[in-house]
Amino acid sequence: MKIKDITFCIEEIAPLNYAEDFDNVGLLVGDYNTNVTGVLVTLDTLENVVEEAIEKNCNLIVSFHPIIFSGIKKLNGKNYVERVVLKAIKNDIAIYAMHTALDNSIIGVNAKIAEVLGLKNTNILIPQKNTIKKLTTYAPNNNAEMVRQALFKVGAGSIGNYNNCSFNIEGYGTYKGNENSNPTLGEKGKLHIENETLISVIFEKHKERSILAALFKSHPYEEVAYEITSLDNTNQEIGMGMIGELITEQEELQFLNFLKETMNAKGIRHSKLLNKPIKKVAVLGGSGSFAIHNAINSGADIYITSDIKYHEFYKAENKLVIADIGHFESEQFTKNLLVDILTKKFPNFAIILSQKNTNPIYYL
Repeated sequence: MKIKDITFCIEEIAPLNYAEDFDNVGLLVGDYNTNVTGVLVTLDTLENVVEEAIEKNCNLIVSFHPIIFSGIKKLNGKNYVERVVLKAIKNDIAIYAMHTALDNSIIGVNAKIAEVLGLKNTNILIPQKNTIKKLTTYAPNNNAEMVRQALFKVGAGSIGNYNNCSFNIEGYGTYKGNENSNPTLGEKGKLHIENETLISVIFEKHKERSILAALFKSHPYEEVAYEITSLDNTNQEIGMGMIGELITEQEELQFLNFLKETMNAKGIRHSKLLNKPIKKVAVLGGSGSFAIHNAINSGADIYITSDIKYHEFYKAENKLVIADIGHFESEQFTKNLLVDILTKKFPNFAIILSQKNTNPIYYL
């Protein structure tokens, strides 16, 4: 098994196309074609994690957070990032990270928090924009069905709970090939009129390469006419945060105590309590101040996230409770999620959960 087999599995549920622009995701150290001896899954890649990988004969570290965020101009070990990279390279250990690609997955970080808290009827809090595209192409009537099926097979035409969706219009197309052409239908140098079907299908943007490959392979023409446009339609399967409901509403202090215990939080910083029951819960793992207004607009009673600054607590506006449980605490179950996914896909392979606590914050 090669590194690319492991990363392909991860990218099926967290395509790197959906990572945020500021992020640095993918294979940060190593070669996709390297044979894997074992996989160590961690939240962060630190020196002690690399040492753990060496000890457990794992030459691939799958890390939620990327160890490299910005460009490295020198590798001389002057800081913890350079020391980690140097140690990994010296010991032939690859490092792969998916970070916000997994944040934006409907079965990713926030789905795991919702699961741990027992939330039901969950939906994406902030659907990501510009993730849906539309392909329009033109095929001879006799070949239209073959082209449609080829596109459907690689994921085109899927909308929510429906698949094999397309729009089709019959008409006619014209073309005249030059002396270098080799037309499938008609003769070079002569105007040809062909009864054709306009085929239109939508698809998720990360599937574009495979969809175009299927189009070119199935289409009979020497030159395939097609166009791709980006749509503003909202994709409810991709985006940041999640909102759901408790099975039974709880009083604020009751829920905060439940939250502290369930998320192993050393303490919870929160905005003013409103003396209202908690039923609808919004969550966003990691730094989530940017989504406060989204949580309010969603009708949430409480918004659970981390890294809230002093003045940002005012943004609650007495409309909900903001609960900051800590960055590490909000993402701690992510590595368990990744281990579960990889173990199900590769049941007879060494997928190991790191035992290192990489939380850089301590409490007195």
